[in-house]
Amino acid sequence: MEPTLAARALSAATEITTAALSGDDPGAVLGFVVQRAAELAEADLGLVMVRADDGHVSVEAAHGDPDSGLLGLVLPADSAAGRVARGGETVVTADVTTDPRTAPYVPDELRRYGPFAAAPFGSGGRVLGALTVYREQAREPFADVSVDVLTAFAAQAGVVLALAEGANARHRVTLYQERERIARELHDVIVQRLYAAGMQLERVRKRMRKRFAQADGARLGEAIDQLDQTIEEIRGTVRALRSPEPESEPAPATDLAESARGEVRIAGELLGYPPTLELSGEFADIPAERADHIRAALREALSNVVRHSGASETRVTLSRDAEGVHLRVRDNGSGVPQGVATRGLRHLAERAESAGGEFAVNSSPSMGTMVAFDLPL
Repeated sequence: MEPTLAARALSAATEITTAALSGDDPGAVLGFVVQRAAELAEADLGLVMVRADDGHVSVEAAHGDPDSGLLGLVLPADSAAGRVARGGETVVTADVTTDPRTAPYVPDELRRYGPFAAAPFGSGGRVLGALTVYREQAREPFADVSVDVLTAFAAQAGVVLALAEGANARHRVTLYQERERIARELHDVIVQRLYAAGMQLERVRKRMRKRFAQADGARLGEAIDQLDQTIEEIRGTVRALRSPEPESEPAPATDLAESARGEVRIAGELLGYPPTLELSGEFADIPAERADHIRAALREALSNVVRHSGASETRVTLSRDAEGVHLRVRDNGSGVPQGVATRGLRHLAERAESAGGEFAVNSSPSMGTMVAFDLPL
């Protein structure tokens, strides 16, 4: 290879690698690869074609013919690009429209071209597709040095694609970890404080009902309702923050037992007596999403005990077995008012249904209330 061309090729390879490591989108990096390959090979058109499972190849990046709409163009598995992507050997011809190896598979969009070369690209020993270059019909065929450049850049394309995808994946994981941190702070700190504040206000309202004017009591009740609504909105934000979870990076596990102790401790401060907590099974490795559902069910059940039951005894049972996690909250109070059952507990039934679990509440003035929430793992 002549020194000037070698220097240009080295400079282009450095630019491409830098772009890949900077975390640019793999598609944009491939466009950069095919642009540099076409320029170095002095081609009128360059294409990156990616191989599908059935062997056909489709154009993922193009340079030199922006008005032809080549992106997304599909060529059959028996085309020259398809064979290169399958077999891994470079194909070169003076006229792509007359060579019997290539002519039957040239689409109308490419019949204006003559000289043609295609080289395989891939990563980790696996061929992913073909890098192809074309010249107009009247131009001379690609020289050996141009084919060498194409082959080198095809190899570069495979490495670059792997680098770009790796950098992109790392960026997504980092972004998800930050979103998960914010979600955890919202859920474990902010929601808990709002919940405790709401319970304290409810406790004040119940104890001092006679000393409040009717309007003041109504305003206090509205403030409590607004706190409940804020908690639900924050929970929705938490779910949204956690939704774009990368497939390769599962949500961190949560120590559900410790969460349950915290919820029971807060409820005990508001009830004036400590609820009984029984734990059975291993809870240190519960996925965060599953733990959120259980924690929300426990918090809602205890909230209703504090607000409405007048119970003197409350028992929380949390167990894990081969089928999943099972939560039971029982009290000996006066039962859950119908209005609260339809407003405060309905979203737990929706949670259970969406997660493939089961929810039930049994309540009566004489027997108290039992809330059941079962979730598979």
